[in-house]
Amino acid sequence: MTQLLDLDEVGGRVERTTLSGGLRVLTETMPGVLSATLGIWVDVGSRDETPAVAGSSHFLEHLLFKGTTSRGALEIATAMDAVGGEMNAFTAKEHTCFYANVLASDLPLAVTLLADLVTEATNTAADLESERTVVLEEIAMRDDEPADAVHDLFSETLFGDTPLGRSVLGTVESIEGLSRDDVDGWYRQRYAMPSMVVTAAGRVDHQQVLELVTAAFGDRLSDAGEPAPLRVGEPGADRPARSTGLITRRTEQTHLLLGTPGLGRLDERRYAAAVLDAAVGGGMSSRLFQEIREKRGLVYSVGSALTHYAGAGAFSVYAGCAKKRVPEVLGLIREGLDGVAASGLTSEEVARARGQLKGGMVLGLEDTGSRMSRLGKSELSYGEYLPVREVLTRLDAVDEQQVREVAAELFGRPMCLAVVGPYRESDLDRL
Repeated sequence: MTQLLDLDEVGGRVERTTLSGGLRVLTETMPGVLSATLGIWVDVGSRDETPAVAGSSHFLEHLLFKGTTSRGALEIATAMDAVGGEMNAFTAKEHTCFYANVLASDLPLAVTLLADLVTEATNTAADLESERTVVLEEIAMRDDEPADAVHDLFSETLFGDTPLGRSVLGTVESIEGLSRDDVDGWYRQRYAMPSMVVTAAGRVDHQQVLELVTAAFGDRLSDAGEPAPLRVGEPGADRPARSTGLITRRTEQTHLLLGTPGLGRLDERRYAAAVLDAAVGGGMSSRLFQEIREKRGLVYSVGSALTHYAGAGAFSVYAGCAKKRVPEVLGLIREGLDGVAASGLTSEEVARARGQLKGGMVLGLEDTGSRMSRLGKSELSYGEYLPVREVLTRLDAVDEQQVREVAAELFGRPMCLAVVGPYRESDLDRL
């Protein structure tokens, strides 16, 4: 059965159909564009891995582009380049997405290629060995960039030796230890119709997309099945696994993240938390940016971020500065968070943060890729599609009291600190 989920000037025409086998298809029609973006989402990510196979989901994302039963890697790349399209993929903690952006007239090609990748990959031993080197280089590239390394270190410090605490990339040891059977077995087990969602946005017609998807997936849709249940996760902890994490590195800047466990993505207080985040460190007018960069000139970059998972989350503040300025910068961050926890935000700050979030959301939906992504995340992460106007209404409903309550809870929790820079463990006691 096809459902009409949205039809207005902000959100376009959004439709959803569940095909046989539990495969879900969502489309958003944008008549004013000439392109389309297609995504095939799989409800599997690094959160599903054990330490022994850490990085399997990301490794597999790479490997699927190496060839299928009917196409080699060069043929896949050539077919997309010949129409000026872009094809890529990404792996997150809780899902993997393969996507293509093409002219609307080339949507049939995009459906055919992506469906072939996710259903007919060969995952040969030879391809695995060549791609192993590529993934190891990606880990090395992450390690060479302190601003990236500190984010993985923060997750490890906050969540400990858990799937959420481990890097999506895996470790050098886990990647070197993966066998062809490990990775191909992960593929055969996890890439099943009930765990998949197809999304398309742009100059698309829902019925046409259904016909293309049905033809591309073929006999795999013959079995009866229901979509996999929504991932809900375990209740999040209210304290970090460790108080500090350190990667000693001879860097010009010290990179640091100070943060605390946050809210799960289904927590209705997430709208108040988003307003809080925007006002505290989400833009140039935010408290932390104004106090630490504009007034005192101590940093080039400082800002806060919210991360939501099923049943868990994080709030964090990032800053990069010279080693001699770290104590002062950390002191100002802590002072700023304590002040918001105690007194909340002003009505002007809440109104400005609401406007920033609303404007950013609508402007961020100007392209087909962001609309495609919103459909996929809505289905896999929330189990429902909220029209844009409904999200705007929920943001408008956030008031100072709600923000103050969330701030008091989040900033009243124990904090953890992740540092990449020229430090020793004993130095962290003084920060």
